[in-house]
Amino acid sequence: MSLVYRMGLLGASLATLASSAGLYAVKTAGAPAHEIYQNEDFDEILRLPRRTVTTEDGVPLVVRESGSALAPLTVVFVHGYCLRMQSWHMQYRHLREQWGRDVRAVFYDQRGHGESGFSGAEKCTIAQLGRDLGRVIDEVAPTGPVVVVGHSMGGMTAIALASQRPDLFGERIVGAGLLATTAAGLSKTGIGRNLENPVIDAFRYAARTAPGFVQFARGAARAVVTPILRAASYGTVVSPRLVKLSDRMLDETSVLTIVNFLRTLELHDESAALPVLGTVPVLVLSGDADMVIPYASSEALAEELPDVELKRVRGAGHLVQLEFPEVVDRALDRLIQRSFTQGVNGRQIAIG
Repeated sequence: MSLVYRMGLLGASLATLASSAGLYAVKTAGAPAHEIYQNEDFDEILRLPRRTVTTEDGVPLVVRESGSALAPLTVVFVHGYCLRMQSWHMQYRHLREQWGRDVRAVFYDQRGHGESGFSGAEKCTIAQLGRDLGRVIDEVAPTGPVVVVGHSMGGMTAIALASQRPDLFGERIVGAGLLATTAAGLSKTGIGRNLENPVIDAFRYAARTAPGFVQFARGAARAVVTPILRAASYGTVVSPRLVKLSDRMLDETSVLTIVNFLRTLELHDESAALPVLGTVPVLVLSGDADMVIPYASSEALAEELPDVELKRVRGAGHLVQLEFPEVVDRALDRLIQRSFTQGVNGRQIAIG
């Protein structure tokens, strides 16, 4: 099928997409919320010590660390699709204040996101992201217990790692937090319904055959995906500065990254790894107003895990860690405590 034909298909489909996107209520519209983050520095993470981890296929991943290298536990945070490490700002701040020297926090930008390098479409898969996470742990936390916390695509990344390297779980990885995520693809639930779209097919084709065209038509590409993600970010009226942060992360994501990860988000399936995850304490947390990955997916995930806390965050959209940080932070405190108690030689550290 010619690129010219695809371009025509793209134009014909945008009107339909715009109409469909209008079905989603943008919760942040209307009267502005009280600005509770007036003086918040959402880029504070970017001033943490920086290092680069190079993946097996040569992609540089930017990693930043907070806390002591001698901390008895390391928590590795893995962000989601069209986000970057700043999406964990609230949790970074909380762990620093609440746990001090007892917990080291590690953040990194996934390939194609934030400050990290890009790769070809063939490497934009959940399986590859799992291998990337393993590489980060090997280099940044080569010894000592680790808790992995992933949001959305980051949670899928953690589950993929369990499939690839089950030996890590129970020995090195002593806990896992899975926020707004699922073990299988999105083709039948949530945002997956919107990926069954000829516009997406057109951009998949263009990304493989004419990257220059995709860059030229980046405005059209964003008209396909970003309205859906933006509308799904929050389930309540939130701080305008919070909206600005999430919009900036989305807007700064390359159109090629947006396109190249769509297929794996639809079709990946790491369900076979759940028994491995079941060997450590797990937190499964989701908002019940999440349009990207419905809360029912979290319920189904939790049912497969024996040592799990399932936390429903009422009214929260997909960016639950930014929308309801106190709820997420308290849940992570419980996960860390459970991981210490059950996975670190029986040692228990009281929350300050």
